[in-house]
Amino acid sequence: NPHLKLSFWETPTSLLLLLLWLGPLATPGMEDAAFPHLGESSQLPPRACPPRCSCPRADTVDCNGLDLRVFPDNITRAAQHLSLQNNQLQELPYNELSRLSSLRTLNLHNNLISSEGLPDEAFESLTQLQHIYMAQNKLSVAPQFLPRSLRVADLAANQMMEIFPLTFGEKPALRSVYLHNNQLNNAGLPPDAFHGSEAIATLSLSSNRLSYLPPSLPPSLERLHLQNNLISKVPRGALSRQTQLRELYLQHNQLTDNGLDATTFSKLHSLEYLDLSHNQLATVPAGLPQTLAVLHLGRNRIRRVEAARLRRVRGLRYLLLQHNELGSSGLPTGVLRPLQGLHTLHLYGNGLDRVPLALPRRLHTLVLPHNRVAALGARDLASTPGLAELNLAYNRLASARVHRQAFHRLRSLRSLDLAGNQLTRLPMGLPTGLRALRLQRNQLRVLEPEPLAGLEQLRELSLAHNRLRVGDIGPGTWHELQALQVRGRLVSHAVPTPPMVATHPCHLP
Repeated sequence: NPHLKLSFWETPTSLLLLLLWLGPLATPGMEDAAFPHLGESSQLPPRACPPRCSCPRADTVDCNGLDLRVFPDNITRAAQHLSLQNNQLQELPYNELSRLSSLRTLNLHNNLISSEGLPDEAFESLTQLQHIYMAQNKLSVAPQFLPRSLRVADLAANQMMEIFPLTFGEKPALRSVYLHNNQLNNAGLPPDAFHGSEAIATLSLSSNRLSYLPPSLPPSLERLHLQNNLISKVPRGALSRQTQLRELYLQHNQLTDNGLDATTFSKLHSLEYLDLSHNQLATVPAGLPQTLAVLHLGRNRIRRVEAARLRRVRGLRYLLLQHNELGSSGLPTGVLRPLQGLHTLHLYGNGLDRVPLALPRRLHTLVLPHNRVAALGARDLASTPGLAELNLAYNRLASARVHRQAFHRLRSLRSLDLAGNQLTRLPMGLPTGLRALRLQRNQLRVLEPEPLAGLEQLRELSLAHNRLRVGDIGPGTWHELQALQVRGRLVSHAVPTPPMVATHPCHLP
């Protein structure tokens, strides 16, 4: 049919050939120089990152907690921070570590790495390493060599019995070493263990098997942890160079008076905190430095405190003597008076039969429960007008032997604990600023308004386990106690909520 004939240029085949010959049509707005050509991608190639790990930055590889049993073999050489903690690694391959010469932080905490799985030269190529964390592994000895650039080394909670001279020696930038919870004895700690590392400020050797304080400790130390060892002696001069030491922890050892001498602590001119609790000391150590702020001597065998031993520590703030053997003559009158800055005196669990006399005027907290105090005279507490907390719980106080003015001078008193005594009535002359009064486990038989008069700030009154009944509460007892929350039960009836504080809940344990 002549009407249906098409010219050559009008056939579909011809049009396709024409388009191929002319090339792609231009599109408005297209700039050839910026547009990607066929076969090219507009995205940068992805950074190499080990499978299942994350790489939030070009220098960081995080493989934490993936249950890895083999060291990843495709870590970028640019990595500066590598975390492999909380895995199942048993060894560190030298050929993989040696590639990572840019590493600054290596975290291997909580794996199964043994000394057999750690080549002697494992870290020799890591010349920029600053932080290494290998706590909670299976090391029986320390690495023989750690990089000179190191600042922090944590090898705690292994099974190490020995360290070597270049494990921590010759590290001028090293600041912190953590070796606690290992099996180190003195033979496993060489005399030159820290030679050439004159910047170490924190050293933790707690929970090991040391029998005496190691010699040749860094003079730069500021914090030294030696608690939970078997230390029975501090050799003469062992602490003579540590003039920057501020905190010394020696609790839970086997120290006796014979294991210390007058020079043991005398050169520690910066010492502020000394913990000697849980030892076998019979006296307060001699030669304590005058900078001391906290002295912890609890759980020893001290029977008497000598004034001469405390003469230099006039700035002491906290003196802890709980659970010793202090009896009636254990704290002579005025023995603590020179401690003008004393804030807290802790005497829990001794055998004292009265409150120590002539205590420091600025004393804030006096803790005396579980002693044998049977009486409070009118002036027994007169020397401490600034006392804010007084705990005399579980002594032998009876109402007849508590003077009506025993608390009269304590105008700053906010908390008074008299629980567990033998009181049959409330003490008289309570300070008006009192906020907490604990009288549970006494023998109270009556509550009268007079002892509570003026206690407008009292918020807590504990009366549990007494012999009170509702009928034993006198009229007007609650009148002025507008902030009170009553705590306790009577023998057969709950203590009624004071009528003026009905909006406050009663706490009835």
